[in-house]
Amino acid sequence: MKLKNLKKKIQRLEKRLREGPKKLAKLKQKLQSGEAAKAAKAKKRSAARARAAAKGHKPSEAKKSGAVKKAKKKLNLSPERRAQLAAAMKARWAAKRAADANAKTGSSDNQHSAPPGPTPQAPENRPDGV
Repeated sequence: MKLKNLKKKIQRLEKRLREGPKKLAKLKQKLQSGEAAKAAKAKKRSAARARAAAKGHKPSEAKKSGAVKKAKKKLNLSPERRAQLAAAMKARWAAKRAADANAKTGSSDNQHSAPPGPTPQAPENRPDGV
């Protein structure tokens, strides 16, 4: 190996050794600041919880009542498309109401209902193996 190359390698190694502690110190400082920020955030949250408890709000009650509802996203619809969707939904609701009305009138009418008593069930173990 040539002397020039050897000197360059030594210089690079010395530079790396000089910068190594700097890098280590920098990373340690970042870690410390991150931990401090995390602790501050936790302190802030606990203070907010304490304020909410003092006011009388109980966040646990909201969780018990069920899933938290997301805010509905507003659809960007043209007026024509909005009218079309409204008409389709009204037709669907009308069909549902008609079906409910038919089911109620059919169940209250005793002419077509089944006779009272147990309904015969098909045997579970059939001889044909189906």
